[in-house]
Amino acid sequence: MVDKRLFLHDLSAVAFLRGGEAKYLPEWLDYHLAAGVEHFYLYDNAPTDETKELLKPYAEAEQIDYFAVPGELMQIPAYNDAARRFRFATRYMAFIDVDEFLFPKTEQSIAEVADEILSRDERAAALVVNQQTFGSDGQQTADDSKGVLDRFTRRAPRDWFIAPAEGVQPAGNIFVKTIANPRYIRYIVNPHFAYFFDGKFAVNSAGGRVAHWGNDPVLSDKIVVNRYIKSREEFMSKFGDEKFFDTLDRNDEVDDDIHLYRDIRNESYTPPKKFEREDFFRTLEQILLPAVRSDVPQDFFDGKLEMFLTCRSLAGILKRRYPKDNRGKFMEEAALRCVHRTHFSRMTYAETMLMINSLPPILTLPYPVVDDIRKNCMSFVRQIMNDLKRNMRWDTFIDLGNYLDLLNAFGSKVPQT
Repeated sequence: MVDKRLFLHDLSAVAFLRGGEAKYLPEWLDYHLAAGVEHFYLYDNAPTDETKELLKPYAEAEQIDYFAVPGELMQIPAYNDAARRFRFATRYMAFIDVDEFLFPKTEQSIAEVADEILSRDERAAALVVNQQTFGSDGQQTADDSKGVLDRFTRRAPRDWFIAPAEGVQPAGNIFVKTIANPRYIRYIVNPHFAYFFDGKFAVNSAGGRVAHWGNDPVLSDKIVVNRYIKSREEFMSKFGDEKFFDTLDRNDEVDDDIHLYRDIRNESYTPPKKFEREDFFRTLEQILLPAVRSDVPQDFFDGKLEMFLTCRSLAGILKRRYPKDNRGKFMEEAALRCVHRTHFSRMTYAETMLMINSLPPILTLPYPVVDDIRKNCMSFVRQIMNDLKRNMRWDTFIDLGNYLDLLNAFGSKVPQT
């Protein structure tokens, strides 16, 4: 397990913003901040001045990273971009929409619930959370005088689900959203689920393995994601599908439990700590200085690749933010020396793939140990490609072929200090 102190954020949320959603952002952001989300990666498909103005206080508080991503079919590329670019910046990453609210059924934060469930199995890389669908409460038009959570308090039955069939779009609470360790994400192909390196997988709140976008039977005892379709007018402005609205507009049961959770979390909320240079340097020193000693036994490095790659990333951030502070460069090189030693430990397949996928920013660094890392990774890639060829796993084979080309390209260009 990686030391929490090495991450800029404990839990981040990734959201894809569509047109007309700006007015819902303050309630959604404030709720999730109180629930333990420390940072947001917002990808805006229809950027406007209104959205930027509403987000200004959160930007000034360094609680968001904002990206304009106009164009069609951009949600999945946005999710994959976040998972790739920020995987070492945040311990957990949740992928949710602005009409969805993650709701733990205790007073715990979202990350605390994820810790409790994922700690049971070291192979678990993500928690998938069933949704609960809230209907319109009979409201035909928008009412901006109140928030979404207060306006809509009736939902479908807990286990409601319409299975896909010819001419029938699937709907219901079997759908999940994902809270993941982003370092082990291989790729994301739909808004509900991520795929992980072999040996890592997602689990539901009972610890059962989940392999796709749905979890059946629906679980709602520990954590859910409340999905609000809102009024007919609001739904139609977003989706334009009357038939689908009528399918989702279930108001069978009263459920306002999220109000109590919101109130409890608001009362105890304290903003996350700001970026503290000395705290981060102190943490790196505590982890890296004992590890770089020549007398450290090799088995010390078993299972620690993820931690040392995270150290490398944090040291790189410190080096870039404070270029006159030589500790950043020293810690980055120390982390890479530790990464190199993990290559001779008992690495799992998932760790090996994590290493290979972490290469691009490492190969450009000006330390002699980088060439040792490169040579080791060439050996890893060739070995895995041979295994993949025998098993006809051509998708991953092609991906690794690209990495092999990258490693070869850097063979004669390794910068030296």
